[in-house]
Amino acid sequence: MTTAARLLDELCHLTAQSLESLEPLDHFQVIKLLGEGSYGKVKLAVHKKRGTPMALKFFLRDDTSLLSFLREYNLSLAFCTHPSLTSALGIAFSTPTHYVFAQQPCLYGDLYDVIVPEVGLEESRAQGVASQISGALSHLHSLGFVHRDVKPENIFLCDRECRWVKLGDFGMVKAAGTRVPCVWYCSPYCTPEAEIARKNEESHSGHLGVDNNGNKQKGDSGKTQRILVSVDPSTDSWALGILIYAMLMGSLPWSETISDNPAYKRYLQWTNWEGSASQEKGSDQPENIHQVAPQFAAFTPIAAHLLRSLLHPQSRLRGRPDEVEKYLGGAWLLDKDVSG
Repeated sequence: MTTAARLLDELCHLTAQSLESLEPLDHFQVIKLLGEGSYGKVKLAVHKKRGTPMALKFFLRDDTSLLSFLREYNLSLAFCTHPSLTSALGIAFSTPTHYVFAQQPCLYGDLYDVIVPEVGLEESRAQGVASQISGALSHLHSLGFVHRDVKPENIFLCDRECRWVKLGDFGMVKAAGTRVPCVWYCSPYCTPEAEIARKNEESHSGHLGVDNNGNKQKGDSGKTQRILVSVDPSTDSWALGILIYAMLMGSLPWSETISDNPAYKRYLQWTNWEGSASQEKGSDQPENIHQVAPQFAAFTPIAAHLLRSLLHPQSRLRGRPDEVEKYLGGAWLLDKDVSG
């Protein structure tokens, strides 16, 4: 466990003892709803005495443990000092139904809202967002934390032009090396290693039979044996690669990261071909446009190289977020000018 992770545990212990119970309307003037999700809601508010604008993040107590709330609050308060991470403002309290903390307000929605379907963002904007998010992730990784939930809905806009963004929603953050249950989900943001772990989990659970109603029956234990996996920063690299693709294309490269998905299978064939060609020739070779997976054909060689690095099927060979900086400035899409 890193020094930062130990300090986070200590801060949670201290704030648990001092968390006050307040009525929000006694202290804050609520202006409007900024967003909502499975955790609860975020509301724009002004502190009545100080006049300070802030975002109040409400977590439903029925769905949120005190520890998970305090971890997200203290992480955001003490460690999110990078300009592209949302940071807390030192105000946390509880109500009969919610846990609440205050954070810097981002008033212009999230990245998902401005990515035009099948078009994407202006390329210079996409490069700017990629640079900022790679810096934010590198900051978290340097402290020993992994975000584990990088996606457009968790990137918030500080201006209408999408020039300044902040990565937020730290409810999934874990210290690198922490052992957690494997969670596979149907999304390109889910890593290839999650599918492997899921298959191992199913094989360890024994062969499933079927009862008279057609329901699957588990093995002798009656329980699915959960496979624990180690939290690794490469998870964020994969998500950053998918994010960059989404920003540039306005779509996703495949619907789910599983080996029998046709689009993902074509990508694997491309990366395997490129890998074997490089090994045979003894050096890095530029992408052969005739061998490129169709959904990557619009990218320049440098952008294709970046995406193949971040989206390497093997986590130990995946590029780090800070490698994005080496690819900035040049064109990422064929026949595009990013000078604007």
